[in-house]
Amino acid sequence: QVQLVESGGGLVQAGGSLRLSCVASRRTFSMAAMGWFRQAPGKEREFVAAINWTGSSISYADFVKGRFTISRDNAQNAVYLQMTGLKPEDTAVYSCAATRGTVVGPAMRSARYDYWGQGTQVTVSS
Repeated sequence: QVQLVESGGGLVQAGGSLRLSCVASRRTFSMAAMGWFRQAPGKEREFVAAINWTGSSISYADFVKGRFTISRDNAQNAVYLQMTGLKPEDTAVYSCAATRGTVVGPAMRSARYDYWGQGTQVTVSS
């Protein structure tokens, strides 16, 4: 099975930046999509961003407002989330995930992701 491990979370003041990393134990299916999700205590998990294998298809949640950038490095079996202009409402556990098969476009927002990391905590203070 594919294992995903996130890192890069931490405590940052409002307006600050963080770069989250997610590394897979082995290469996923070549056509797999990878995404970032987040969940705050007492709230439902929500979609943040996703990217397809080649990087030609990217989807962001509306609340990103151009603040976050998702990218991937297939040679490193990794996906990244660069976050800038962080707000207190961004506080959550951020998890990366991967699909088994090909998912592109808007479907990446609601597709079933087969592999999940344990999550990394992001806390933004005011």
